[in-house]
Amino acid sequence: MSITLYTTSPEQTRSLGRSLGKLLQAGDIVCLQGDLGSGKTCMAQGIGSGMGVAGVINSPTFVFVNEHAPVTRGPYFYHIDLYRICDLTEALTLGLEDYMYGDGVTVIEWADRAKEMMPSNCLWVRLTYRDYTERRLTLEAIGERYIALLQALVQDPAVASAQIEVSA
Repeated sequence: MSITLYTTSPEQTRSLGRSLGKLLQAGDIVCLQGDLGSGKTCMAQGIGSGMGVAGVINSPTFVFVNEHAPVTRGPYFYHIDLYRICDLTEALTLGLEDYMYGDGVTVIEWADRAKEMMPSNCLWVRLTYRDYTERRLTLEAIGERYIALLQALVQDPAVASAQIEVSA
């Protein structure tokens, strides 16, 4: 199952991320894919906000992984950025499996750079730059957990008011 949504501002992309973040559970994996400037970090910021994690959420381009603790209860938010990896071997040395199969929510920017490592069940979010403010976000659910997640997401009033295209 996949859905396609359109956002017209960074705040709207963050808002979509917040709605998604409220639904995520420990063990969930969100793979973000898109060119520079397509909104991956805005989406990750929204997810972290929706999860209620502490601290500023910036892209971990130079450190590869940022760990954000929940303010009260809930899972950790593991924010990973694979922009700087050169090949799959380098990705393997980062210990991504510890995060992906751990007790937190893992969000991976540039996940397509290590696609072979991504689990068979996850949520792919492909962000496409359409113009200065507009983005197209295609969310593809792979696995029952993620299909249920997308079904719950489209019921969220903040998301339901957006332009949505659903594919089986």
